[in-house]
Amino acid sequence: MTITPAISPAQLAAMIDVSAVRADSDWNDVQNTAQLARQYRCVAAFSLPGFTRELVELLNGATETIIGGVTGFPDGGTTTSAKVFQARELIELGCSEIDMVMNIGKFLSGRFEQVENDIRSVKQAIGSVPLKVILECHYLTDDQIQTASELAVRAEADWIKTGTGWTSGGTTVKQVQLMKQTVGNAARVKAAGGIGSLKILLELYQAGAERFGIGYKKAQEIFKTVH
Repeated sequence: MTITPAISPAQLAAMIDVSAVRADSDWNDVQNTAQLARQYRCVAAFSLPGFTRELVELLNGATETIIGGVTGFPDGGTTTSAKVFQARELIELGCSEIDMVMNIGKFLSGRFEQVENDIRSVKQAIGSVPLKVILECHYLTDDQIQTASELAVRAEADWIKTGTGWTSGGTTVKQVQLMKQTVGNAARVKAAGGIGSLKILLELYQAGAERFGIGYKKAQEIFKTVH
């Protein structure tokens, strides 16, 4: 798909995972997320796990939009068994994709084998359901971003993702470029965090990102700039 500043709403919606995944995302936010997803036919909608059942109900019949779930969110520091359980539960509730947070603390401790096994265990548990691994690039150096990207691919992740959106500072073009250059076609790249305008989104797309995790308020603003 060729993307230009003259992008259509349908092209944009095909790349946006609209979300309400902040700690303070309440029921009103979840409802607004579902409404926006329906209105523009966003490719996916996400809430925190406690609202997943309600989000599925809100989007019942909206066949263009899949429901995504988050596991180990936002810090990645839960046990592997907890991540596996949560991922399976989210699928049972109706999720068709899982975004999991890499164990950042163990990665920064150099325990790469444990981090890889953590990811692989979740992937094996969910089978053919796409798995996106959140690297949380905000905490990583350029070399660490490349190492984490390689590690996620070895663990059979389908996607690698820049961040949760919970840290200060947003996704950068350089981060996406590093990730894409490292994995090539072995995995796809999702950008999330700090995507507040169509201009930023297009820059990240050109760098190699194919999906974008955006809170519903910012997503709504971006859609209003597209005609």
